[in-house]
Amino acid sequence: MTATPFYVSPEQVMQDRADFARKGIGRGRSVLVLGYDGGILFVADNPSSRALHKISEIYDRIGFAAVGKYNEFENLRVAGIRYADLRGYSYDRSDVTARGLANAYAQTLGTVFTEDQKPYEVEIVVAEVGSDADADQIYRIGYDGSVADEHGAIAIGGPYEQLNEALQGRWREGLSLAEALRLAIDVLAAPTEDQPARELPLSELEVAVLDRSRPRRVFRRLPPERLAGELGEQSASGGPQAPGEEQAPGEEQAPTGPDHDEEG
Repeated sequence: MTATPFYVSPEQVMQDRADFARKGIGRGRSVLVLGYDGGILFVADNPSSRALHKISEIYDRIGFAAVGKYNEFENLRVAGIRYADLRGYSYDRSDVTARGLANAYAQTLGTVFTEDQKPYEVEIVVAEVGSDADADQIYRIGYDGSVADEHGAIAIGGPYEQLNEALQGRWREGLSLAEALRLAIDVLAAPTEDQPARELPLSELEVAVLDRSRPRRVFRRLPPERLAGELGEQSASGGPQAPGEEQAPGEEQAPTGPDHDEEG
């Protein structure tokens, strides 16, 4: 007697994969991406490690943020750097754009979602700072390869729906860096369905900006001492750091490839 093969409809398979990916992403801590008057701000709730970054530089004016499984989004980050360096070297640096990277990531994630047994448990944001706020680009790429062109502010990971609602209600164009930082911290520390209101020490944040005033390479990290200075709080060294103070060596995470000095 021949056993009847077990049948699962394609719709059910896709739904199961989507539920699996969403649960994995939802267990992680959130990342916020906000526009401000001087560029684009990235803020990640990342207390577990100062070395395993959720936020990184991809190319001259392009940043990357991700939530989910670290090994999966780290593979995507490295692939994005290679794509950007190869395209910039083969053609022109101006040919490397956030939209091109978002399309490449969407193809990769879409293929994995439909063809592999297990989808990637990741959601990523690719952002490019322009010459002014109207030229800024922020793209959110989902676990299934879907792409959304965002404007202003976006939250991914964790209770992202509640965070996005709070961001959209309070974000406005022309925020200063200090105002955008305070907004991001307030939103991350606010109560949600899964957690009560909490104190969020600056040491538990991973923060970086794409600073449009800098030449060519605009990505820089903001350590807790610099955050305290921007917010007018007492830093660990005993006093606030001047908001205009230059970044200390080693704060940037530089990409690999032609015209770059160190690994990203």
